[in-house]
Amino acid sequence: MKKFLYISGVLTLFALMSFMNADFYSSMTKVDYIDGSKTLKFTTKMNTSHISDALKINRNTAGFEAEVKKYVNNNFDVYVDNSPKTLTFTGSQVSGETVWVYFETDGVSDISSLKIKNTILLSAFPKQINLVNIAYKGSQKTMNFQRGKEVNEVSF
Repeated sequence: MKKFLYISGVLTLFALMSFMNADFYSSMTKVDYIDGSKTLKFTTKMNTSHISDALKINRNTAGFEAEVKKYVNNNFDVYVDNSPKTLTFTGSQVSGETVWVYFETDGVSDISSLKIKNTILLSAFPKQINLVNIAYKGSQKTMNFQRGKEVNEVSF
């Protein structure tokens, strides 16, 4: 019985250790509709090391935040009722292991459908998962994106 417990314990330890080196690749975007200004505001959160590795730029260089903004602009598209929207970047910040990017699109009076193409870090990390949470006039919707599912659409 002691030998069985010993072997079970060792196998459990090895199983737990195998998870220690597994990185979790994800981004999270929050979308808020501001009724007064008819604006969709986006806040995207990414891991600093992951975006730094994907862009092949040191996160401590002066141009890091500008490169991150450009990258997000090239990898995130928004369509309201099948009409493409222009994204305006309003800011970004690096806070330790997190990069925050803020952008918006205006002139959005009503939304019947919202389609998003989100390819953030999908080419760099095969297991990357991108989540988008949308708050629109009291309704909450969630989209997820991964390789093979880069475009998602919700209706309101």
